[in-house]
Amino acid sequence: MSTEPGAGPGPAVPEKTQGEHDDDALGELGYRPELKRTLGNFHTFAAGISYISILTGTFQLFYFGVSFGGPAYWWSWPMVFAGQLMVALCFCELAAHYPVAGSIYNWAKTMGGPHVGWLGGWMMMTATMVTLSAVALAYQITLPQIDSWFQFVGDGTGKNDAAANAVLLGTVLILFSTVVNAFGVQLMARINSAGVFIELIAAVALIVFLAAHITRGPSSVLTETYGLGSGQNLGYFGAFLTASLASAYVMYGFDTASSLGEESHNPGRNAPRAILRALIASFIIGGLILLFALMAVPDLHAEELSTGGLQYVVLETLGSTIGEIFLWCVVIAITVCVLAVQAAGIRLMFAMARDNNLPAGSALARVSPRFQTPVVPAVLIGVVGVVILVININQPQIFSVITSIAIIMIYVAYLLVTVPMLIKRLRGQWTPIEGKFSLGRWGLPINVVAVLWGAAMSLNLAWPRAEVYNATGPQHWYLRWGAFVFIGIVALGGFAYYWFVQRHKTGVLEEHRVQSATPTPPPPAAAP
Repeated sequence: MSTEPGAGPGPAVPEKTQGEHDDDALGELGYRPELKRTLGNFHTFAAGISYISILTGTFQLFYFGVSFGGPAYWWSWPMVFAGQLMVALCFCELAAHYPVAGSIYNWAKTMGGPHVGWLGGWMMMTATMVTLSAVALAYQITLPQIDSWFQFVGDGTGKNDAAANAVLLGTVLILFSTVVNAFGVQLMARINSAGVFIELIAAVALIVFLAAHITRGPSSVLTETYGLGSGQNLGYFGAFLTASLASAYVMYGFDTASSLGEESHNPGRNAPRAILRALIASFIIGGLILLFALMAVPDLHAEELSTGGLQYVVLETLGSTIGEIFLWCVVIAITVCVLAVQAAGIRLMFAMARDNNLPAGSALARVSPRFQTPVVPAVLIGVVGVVILVININQPQIFSVITSIAIIMIYVAYLLVTVPMLIKRLRGQWTPIEGKFSLGRWGLPINVVAVLWGAAMSLNLAWPRAEVYNATGPQHWYLRWGAFVFIGIVALGGFAYYWFVQRHKTGVLEEHRVQSATPTPPPPAAAP
């Protein structure tokens, strides 16, 4: 039996594996896959939630919120969540389409072009290194309260004892994080996931224990302002806006779930889910911890609420033994938070370097064949983090200013994604990837709210308040206006360098460039 040529089924064409589908987004951006895909659903969720770090943020900043807004500052928690949720939803559409390393940089570049992308990446990278140091300092707030043995420098009563000891503890933590991150994403993910698992269990247990010790109803807590803001132009609203910084300083970093996209399985599907789950879980658990702590503390007007913070509430309410167990869980949360912050910074630096958008791009973008991770960025970020820590020894006020500014820079970096995305929507140039996460007809209004929220909170964070930027000592204009001055220097100085030097070199480095799937056919042989 004969068949016409071409009538048969022909050779079977193998279907793409899931890993090959995952790499399609990289190919669209011009990159070849280099990082090993080993992370599952919980790993990516854990990365996002450990960056937000419920226990780290609430225990580190509770005192600030109560100091400036009283217990009623709690309302800033749902307010910040609602605004950040709009940003996260926009990020989910982008994560479904472009789940790549250095998400903020690549998203800003895709939405706004190379110049906007570089500025977004530069702002995020600078802020990440400062954030790494700021989170590492949280050891000092917790460890000496567990045992005075952890106060290695002096006895804690000297002028610079606490600051110097904070640098020592923070340096040890950053060195640990650097080693773990340099040894590969699998080791980091295992430690991070275990730490997040412990943190989540501890957070839920803390809610239960605090609920068992409630002494007052929510109505008395959520309306108690301590009379703050009286006599000021904006009244309590002004005090509330200041106190809201305590919540704004916590709920960010959820994009980390997508920044590990090149090392995750099926990231186009899992990254958006991880972003939303991390943010929503942090809101619910963190909100309940703050509310129940205020309802359970024996004295709602105790001065220690504004000095000892949530650590004081836990020890005073639950007793020293149970309280210290929870504080050890906070130490674990701080540790995995530092791991996640540094991991995100490494991927961001790697992403910018492989586009030759940083000095020594080839070295920074080199993936270790042994550890399957960019080792040089891990070491560099760790070194810079320790150097920034040293500033805190004799200038803790300046360090607090720089830390606050770093958070603003992250909010600005987010704006450098949401604003170009909104412009594309208005021009009809943005279409979510088919079959993946999509906001549908809600995309435009959500994007508008995300931009308005980001701009308003950035302005609120940067407002030249003496109590935030020049809280002690003589008043200096450069401290009060530190947000505008420092961010201006970082943004304008960095962009000037990019414009005059680096942009002439930009482009995917040859060793990282995707190869054409279809080989170029050889030229026809010459006729004899």
